[in-house]
Amino acid sequence: MTTTRTLYGHLRDWAADSPDRVLVTQLDPEAADPAPVTARALLTRASALAVWLRRHGVGEGDCVAVWLPAWAESYAWQFAASAVGAHVIGVNTRYNVAEIGHVLLKARPAVLVAAHGFQRVDFLHTLRRVAENLPHGFRPPRVVVTPAPAAESEPNLRAWDLGAGSANAAAIAAPRPEAVPALRTDGDGALLAVAFTTSGSTGMPKLAAHSEATTIHHLRSAAAQVGFRQGDLMVEPLPYSGVFGYVAGMAALFGGAGVLIQPAFEPDALLHAWTRLGGTHYVGGDDMLARVREAWQESPADLRTWRWTGIADFQGMSERIAAWSASEFGTSTVGVYGSSEVFALTSFWTPATEDGPRTGGGRLVAEDYAYRIVDPATDGPLPAGARGELQLQGPNVVTSYLGDAGEGAKAFSEDGWFRTGDLAEAVDERTFAYICRIGDVLRLRGFMVDPAEIEMHLTDHPEVAVAKVVGRPDARGETEAVAFVVTTPGSAVTGEELRAHIRADLARYKVPAEVRIIEAMPTTAGTNGQKIRAAALRDWASSPAS
Repeated sequence: MTTTRTLYGHLRDWAADSPDRVLVTQLDPEAADPAPVTARALLTRASALAVWLRRHGVGEGDCVAVWLPAWAESYAWQFAASAVGAHVIGVNTRYNVAEIGHVLLKARPAVLVAAHGFQRVDFLHTLRRVAENLPHGFRPPRVVVTPAPAAESEPNLRAWDLGAGSANAAAIAAPRPEAVPALRTDGDGALLAVAFTTSGSTGMPKLAAHSEATTIHHLRSAAAQVGFRQGDLMVEPLPYSGVFGYVAGMAALFGGAGVLIQPAFEPDALLHAWTRLGGTHYVGGDDMLARVREAWQESPADLRTWRWTGIADFQGMSERIAAWSASEFGTSTVGVYGSSEVFALTSFWTPATEDGPRTGGGRLVAEDYAYRIVDPATDGPLPAGARGELQLQGPNVVTSYLGDAGEGAKAFSEDGWFRTGDLAEAVDERTFAYICRIGDVLRLRGFMVDPAEIEMHLTDHPEVAVAKVVGRPDARGETEAVAFVVTTPGSAVTGEELRAHIRADLARYKVPAEVRIIEAMPTTAGTNGQKIRAAALRDWASSPAS
């Protein structure tokens, strides 16, 4: 049996080598100063939680559901779960009754860690409503209530108890020294470590779980390709419960850097801390960075320490953000690719391929990761240069789905490749270019067209802030493009003028049949950022403009 260091074992090593190294810095709106957490302090906290878990019968194969904002405590629970052989499932704080109930039924956690007193979010009210809908005979989790740093009241533990007991996380004290050596620092790596909820675009989310060995392998591989240096700081306001927030933060730790987290995204406060602490890296969507740029334009700050950005192009603003950060601070911005099933940062464009798009794709981060481009209908091979479905294989691919009732098999081809559902094309044997979701491809006059191509030309217009293109059937039943545009403040540009702008550069079949100017895009808030709801726009496109 191969022995591998556990996540908890790595934390022990970091604390032994550099006890005062700041791993996590938490930025709270109620606090005057960011709260740094050293390796020694995080190890002490994780050990305390691990001893508590073991004392309450939580061990190998058990699940710990962590329903917290991006707090340092979330990191502590991950390392604590590793110390007893359990795994964590991050629960989005924006989830409501149906989603929380779904996670509990699928993951069957032994412990649910929930927040108390965090802004105006009433976690207790939601949980009590969830409990009302749980099936008869369901074994409820023990609830560990975590008060916010500035919570105005103590949690009522009796109200939080779903039937298996409850506890106040603030009362879990540092462990006795004799209890710590019994915690897992090594293992075979086969036990699950972490699970993420998928986007749930076709129903309730699946819970994609990864083993400890593959999680550590990916974090190391991503850190190596990013090229962290000792003392670097990853600025990461995305929730730790989501795959992008988790991988960006944990990869920074494995790369010798620290991570700056923010429980609720506030661009002004983030910008101030970023400047003060010398943030060097950022991973996230263009939606958040656009708001950071707006805050900077209102109050310019010195961000010359900012070297690298891995950007997800959710709202078509990546090119503008990349140009701004490069001209002002010399920042390198690259497109990234990933998902809950294959980890975030499974690939991204490297300096050698930086001429590639700011959209997804790039070079796979590990030598034992592989991709292929196939016909999405048959899984058969395609000629060189053809666009098809991106399929992945390697240790980064989901180990299992929690609570899987057989639906997980549909995500794989007969010969074992993971079906991403994404359209892509090959660049070289280790690098690919993401085009779009297969369901978003437009067939216009017989040609397969990526909507992003039209969107990019729209956003080149100085009076266009955001653009999104969808398809609708025309009078003959064929697909035609419809563009939705949010213009800049004070703009007087018309839809016909924007059609003419596109017609000047693109083939006629790519010119939208209609360009509608709207006040705001319909969006959905996920764990990885604000995404435009293309389905809502398709509904709008099929209805007369109001």
